[in-house]
Amino acid sequence: MAIHVNVEKLISGKIVENERIEYKKGWNPAAIYRTICAFANDFENIGGGYIIVGAEEEKGRAKRPVSGIPIEQLDAIQREMIGYNNLIRPFYAPKISIETIDDAAILVIWVPGGNKRPYEVPEDIKAKDKRYHYYIRRYASTVQADKDERDELISLTRQTPFDDRINTQASVEDISPLLVREYLQNVNSALIEQIETAPINDIYRAMDLVNGPDELLYPKNIALMMFNHRPEKFFPYSRIEIVEFPKGLGDPTFYEKPAITGPVYTQIQQALLQLQSVVLKERIHKLPDRAEAQRIWNYPFRALEESVVNALYHRSWEIREPVEIRILPDCIEIINQGGPDRSVKFDEIQQGIIRNKRYRNRRIGDFLKELDMTEGRGTGIPIIRKEMAKNGSPEPRFETDENYSYFITTLPIHTAFLSDDSVNDGVKNVDNQRNNISKFLRDSLNETLNETLNETLNETLNETLKKDLTKIIELIHRQSGITQSRIINETEKSRTTIFRYLKVLKEMNLIEYRGAKKTGGYYLTEYVNNKLK
Repeated sequence: MAIHVNVEKLISGKIVENERIEYKKGWNPAAIYRTICAFANDFENIGGGYIIVGAEEEKGRAKRPVSGIPIEQLDAIQREMIGYNNLIRPFYAPKISIETIDDAAILVIWVPGGNKRPYEVPEDIKAKDKRYHYYIRRYASTVQADKDERDELISLTRQTPFDDRINTQASVEDISPLLVREYLQNVNSALIEQIETAPINDIYRAMDLVNGPDELLYPKNIALMMFNHRPEKFFPYSRIEIVEFPKGLGDPTFYEKPAITGPVYTQIQQALLQLQSVVLKERIHKLPDRAEAQRIWNYPFRALEESVVNALYHRSWEIREPVEIRILPDCIEIINQGGPDRSVKFDEIQQGIIRNKRYRNRRIGDFLKELDMTEGRGTGIPIIRKEMAKNGSPEPRFETDENYSYFITTLPIHTAFLSDDSVNDGVKNVDNQRNNISKFLRDSLNETLNETLNETLNETLNETLKKDLTKIIELIHRQSGITQSRIINETEKSRTTIFRYLKVLKEMNLIEYRGAKKTGGYYLTEYVNNKLK
């Protein structure tokens, strides 16, 4: 059965760190099983790894075109692996998939971090005299664990990251097949081709979302975090709360938006959508010595995005506290409970360089990387610093305590907006303002739309289409950065119809898409905004 990632993206190194991929030109069971053991031990909780058999490494990437494996060898390799898996102590069976790349067959071995570590394997899986050792990954190499590393590995016995643990309080029926299908489509996984024909539990097993025998099959926590519409049912307070204090924390006046719930990636998308709509402001300065204008933001979106993703990625899901985003007059604070993992040194955080780390939620990271929501590799804090500096904003601040009980990321507002009273208008005030101008919008947008349709399409569109397009524009005005999925839900139109409508509106220069492919959304163009003014 296929694996859940897009193999073309996998071997290009776009979604998985180099140290989590090993390339083998041919079938070499001794070396391959040492690496399987190392990935299963998952010494740094990075999520195991992948072995690509049939591809040669060149500068950390697969040499293209790949050499491949003769088809007649694949059945023999799979039979051999059944026997070799029994030699890993305790027993461990990686997941395998035969894929076609560059018109050649390759074997992809996916080795998720094991739940029964530490694992050991013979130095030479084929030798008669089998000498067992523990293996771990050190950077991009498989090495035998030294005494200190072996002791630390043994100390990790049964210490499975929370998101990879089995949840016996839930059932397989709590996993939404629709959310799984949507995810596989979004990442362009070959597994989507089998979802119609294969038993759904086989799909879940292929994605490592469940564990146990068929008669006692339980979901893992990651399945409930990513593929259940109400994860707070299993993880209380697993939500994001956005609160604005327009006069600062010392004043009792505050505005609170409804809590953001749902799957992890949906929480991230909705939080960013709200912040884009309510908080983000751009200022344009014409400079006398150059033709182009200078554009600055009160908060750079990329820094805000990385901060929110980090809060969900690294939060402690065992602590019953929400992620809180505080909008203050001079900064935004993103607070997650549980603090950073203790393997991360705070002086490294302050320097913006993360060296040694052990991920608290290794599976969440894998799924977010597939959705292009995070890069991993300890790049979060460096990206935040870089984007703030590029915008000319003050240095971001990162705070925790000696017990690592919380973590606060503070993004100071750009100094050019400090005297701007309209930067943070208040959540309640913004909502009221939008309600008050709804009639004006309807009239003005109808006039604008009619004018544009007449100019560009020679009045060939009927009144029903005009009405539908007007509704979409109103939605985008009320919810700047709205996603295509949200538009589909609110208009109750089919995906194909909305795709066609959005294409028409973009061609007429009425709307535009901004942001990353997975987290961006639709906005009115400058042309429409000028018309409204």
